[in-house]
Amino acid sequence: MGIPLLICDDSNMARKQVARALPEGWDVEISYAANGVEGMEVIRQGRGEMVFLDLTMPEMDGYEVLKLLKEELHKSIVIVISGDVQPEARQRVMALGALEFIRKPINRDKLEAVLRTFGLL
Repeated sequence: MGIPLLICDDSNMARKQVARALPEGWDVEISYAANGVEGMEVIRQGRGEMVFLDLTMPEMDGYEVLKLLKEELHKSIVIVISGDVQPEARQRVMALGALEFIRKPINRDKLEAVLRTFGLL
């Protein structure tokens, strides 16, 4: 059984692009969510040990997801993947417990390097 991985982004195209960027042969079981509300449901079901999280989404954004994860004491490993590359956004997500921040559109080599850096691959 692979690592339960959640890709949470309101853009279907972005979700597919992240899935395609995953390293070959990486043993993960992928779930998808289109907003933070759906994402939290998936995480509460135990299908989000690792989360690739967008920041700008309807209903509940990535910042709110990070805050809830902390409040509910979830142990999810979160990598933010966002087009919002303002230094304040990066600082804020890191302070909320994200492991790393990767710029959209995601680059396969960058993702693999981040996963290797943190011993996740």
